[in-house]
Amino acid sequence: MGRQSKRTREIAKSLDVVKTYSLQEAVEILKKCPPVKFNQTVEISVKLGVDPRRSDQSVRGTVSLPNGTGKTMKILVFARGEKVQEAKDAGADFAGHDELIEKINGGWTDFDAVVATPDMMREVGKLGKVLGPRGLMPTPKAGTVTTDITKAIEELKAGKIEFKLDRHSVVNNGVGKLTFSDEMLVENIKAYLTAVQRAKPASAKGVYMKSVSISSTMGPGLKINLNEISATA
Repeated sequence: MGRQSKRTREIAKSLDVVKTYSLQEAVEILKKCPPVKFNQTVEISVKLGVDPRRSDQSVRGTVSLPNGTGKTMKILVFARGEKVQEAKDAGADFAGHDELIEKINGGWTDFDAVVATPDMMREVGKLGKVLGPRGLMPTPKAGTVTTDITKAIEELKAGKIEFKLDRHSVVNNGVGKLTFSDEMLVENIKAYLTAVQRAKPASAKGVYMKSVSISSTMGPGLKINLNEISATA
């Protein structure tokens, strides 16, 4: 095992490995960790009591974080005709069809979200092997396959994110930046947990939220007290 860095040792001194924290306490600890040279993302991981192999226990949805993500979103829109100009007017960074598909097939993925009009999905579907693993495939359920391009772009830029169960029964997302105030981060986290709770499948039995933890990009993972989570959700 390699020698721990000074920063890692300093962080370890402030932690109780068996303790669970309130959201407020956890946010305060992350903020007190030794700083790094970039604005870290605060992430949340929720372990759910569902079986990801069962289609009737899929957990997927969207949530509009009240204080945004703190990230400048690069949005790509697949559209034709007048919808291309509508997308650009609404703030899309890239908009078009065949030329964008060709670039993505060539390995280009310099964007954070994808929106598509329904008539484009036959062609966009062919990009599944590139967009799917990166969580970028547009879907009607997420509101990213739509004729209302302007609304979709505005929601994404305002902080709308999608969450989806992975094969380990976990949903994981960034919910803000470490430079956000404590209140902003706690508010975003509570909104996220409420949305995940509402996405609970009808067939899910027993304990739904089994564990919740938050972390920063270069910080520790902190377990959150589930009693507080139950009250929040």
